[in-house]
Amino acid sequence: MNKAEKFDESLQELARFAKVISHPARLAILKYLADTKSCISGDISDYLPLSRTTVSQHLKELRDVGLIHGEIDGLKINYCLCSEEIERFLGMFENFFEPVSKAKIIC
Repeated sequence: MNKAEKFDESLQELARFAKVISHPARLAILKYLADTKSCISGDISDYLPLSRTTVSQHLKELRDVGLIHGEIDGLKINYCLCSEEIERFLGMFENFFEPVSKAKIIC
C-alpha cells in the first residue's frame, strides 16, 4: 500500500485529476478542443507547438482520466471533450474548495 492509498477515495480521485491537468500542454489541448467546439479528426499536433509523440502521450493521460475520448475513424482518431466527466470533476473541486475557501483563517 502506498501513502496515497491511506486517504479517502474521493481525495485520491481529485488528486489524480489535478495531476493530469497540472501540465500546460494538457490544458492547451483541452482549451483547443473547447475552442473548436467540435470533435477534432486527425493530428492535434498541427495546432500545438509539440511533436506528435508528445501530443499523443498527453492525449493518453487526458483519455485515461476521462476528460476526452477518441474514436477511431479509418486512419484517424476523432477527439472530443467528455462534458459529463468535466462537469463531475468541476463539482468535485467545488465540493472540496467550498469549505476551504470559507475557513477565513488569517495567518
